[in-house]
Amino acid sequence: MVALTAAAYTIPTDAPEGDGTLAWTSTTLVLVRASAEGATGLGWTYGPPAVVQVVTQMLAPVVRDTDPDDVPAAWTAMNRRLRNAGTRGIGALALSAADNALWDLKARCHHVPLARLLGSVRPAVPVYGSGGFTTYDAERQHAQLSRWVHEQGIPRVKIKIGESCGADVPRDLARMTAARTTIGDAELFVDANGAYQRKQAIRVLEAAGDLDVRWYEEPVSSDDLPALGQVRDAVRADVAAGEYGWDLGYFERMAPYVDCLQADVTRCGGITGFQRAAAVAAAHGLEVSGHCAPHQHLAVAAATPNLRHLEWFHDHVRIEGMLFDGAAGAEGGALTVDRRSPGNGLAFRHAEAEQWRSA
Repeated sequence: MVALTAAAYTIPTDAPEGDGTLAWTSTTLVLVRASAEGATGLGWTYGPPAVVQVVTQMLAPVVRDTDPDDVPAAWTAMNRRLRNAGTRGIGALALSAADNALWDLKARCHHVPLARLLGSVRPAVPVYGSGGFTTYDAERQHAQLSRWVHEQGIPRVKIKIGESCGADVPRDLARMTAARTTIGDAELFVDANGAYQRKQAIRVLEAAGDLDVRWYEEPVSSDDLPALGQVRDAVRADVAAGEYGWDLGYFERMAPYVDCLQADVTRCGGITGFQRAAAVAAAHGLEVSGHCAPHQHLAVAAATPNLRHLEWFHDHVRIEGMLFDGAAGAEGGALTVDRRSPGNGLAFRHAEAEQWRSA
């Protein structure tokens, strides 16, 4: 018998954070625990506390009699249960966290590392430093990027642009120029979070032509696929999108319009969904990049042949380091896969986390 439980923890950011289209001062992690045969697996997502009720009231009953080895059967039952409530949005967040926990449970029941259960292509996963929020002043941006590149040896970093829904391009360009000065020869990535219009997005990268931007994430809304394709064909940087993908149809529709397909294991249906999304990308000759939640991605990222890299997102790195024993560092630009500890190798710090409990 498999038991699913869930809890939400809302943690203030260490400084106000924002991008081209959103700003926030706290982040909520929803932890799912899957228990059976004396073992407990951990999975999580980042989303509203309402995810907890979806897990406990809708998903837990349909996996109760599932064999913990049969994760695909559990995934199918959960997906079907969400049909009328909605398999996207909060439903997908709940399904993803539960699927991640069930894979971890299976590995722990067999006393093997999750990375060995899934199989690995690589012993370590390349990462890129991600932060550079539009809410940062020049000093804070410089300090963050400098620490990643010059202290930790991460050779690729990303900042947010698209200030005020694309209304302050001069500041975007100034911050991109400052980032290039800080990081030297490291690769520069930028993320507009869908803030620009299609020709505006092209003009921005033309104006930044001497900065050698390598990665242009969501230059326009990810819902406007023709616009993504137009920008991709007009700029030298690789255009990427996909972080809001909930299902395979989304990734299949997007693949023809991007250079790299992003997928988020905490949104796209968990490890089960991530592997399927990566297969869709491979069928289109594309690589896949893991979006945020680095420690939740690690084992499946190591198992994915066409993985490009994983996002070392400041907000989530900080939270995962605070809440989990066993969270690793990314010195040298890669996150080492734990192939010795059972499951994902992490232990949740329940006592320390209780002060942030929100559901």
